Amino acid sequence: MNGGRIEAVEAGAVAGRNLRYFDFVMAAFVTVLLLSNVIGAGKVAEFQVPGIGPVPFGAGILFFPVSYVIGDILTEVYGFARARRCIWAGFGALLFMVFMSIVVVALPPAPTWPGQEAYEQVFGAVPRIVLASILAFWAGEFANSYVLARMKVWTKGKHLWARTIGSTLVGQGVDSLIFYPLAFYGLWDNELLFKVLLIQWALKVGWEVLLTPVTYAVVGWLKRREGIDIYDEATDFTPFSTRV
Repeated sequence: MNGGRIEAVEAGAVAGRNLRYFDFVMAAFVTVLLLSNVIGAGKVAEFQVPGIGPVPFGAGILFFPVSYVIGDILTEVYGFARARRCIWAGFGALLFMVFMSIVVVALPPAPTWPGQEAYEQVFGAVPRIVLASILAFWAGEFANSYVLARMKVWTKGKHLWARTIGSTLVGQGVDSLIFYPLAFYGLWDNELLFKVLLIQWALKVGWEVLLTPVTYAVVGWLKRREGIDIYDEATDFTPFSTRV
């Protein structure tokens, strides 16, 4: 135990150090990512807002902000390189989930089992939507992590709220700009597509703002427990690596 003392270190100086909670945060990140794609992807819900009318939004809004908060925590506490490993782990998990979904849906159902049609509707994802989701996740998460890590150096570790919200503005913007046009252009009316894209982006950023106190609490607790505060002063920011 270090008595809560936090040591500011450059990312490269942490190699080989025992990080007690990193694996748990990584597992939470991948879990939320998979749940968001299984439960929330592809469904458009709608609320009636007095004075405004119907407001459509993607159901994944319930999950994706949590994954971005965890992504912010990973970069802020453990640095860009370890966040990069988590993003690649999530990417691999998504690919495996997609592959197994294809296999399971394709298995011939037993004659006495009546659920094949419903099963196909839920798990038989359209390849175009799957590709859009995976590419949007990959690009958006890396944009989010890069901006946060850079801003931490620029601000000398101050104003965490500005870093988390600023990185989410960029990351979620990249995510939405890739996912919705790739997944639904030509399938949805262009007005609906643009409306859902903007609303989704605004809601995700709004979630980040609302969850800022939670981010502060978790980041502070993890830094005290790990005893470190990592700065990516000389980090190689290429996304095409898993080195730490």
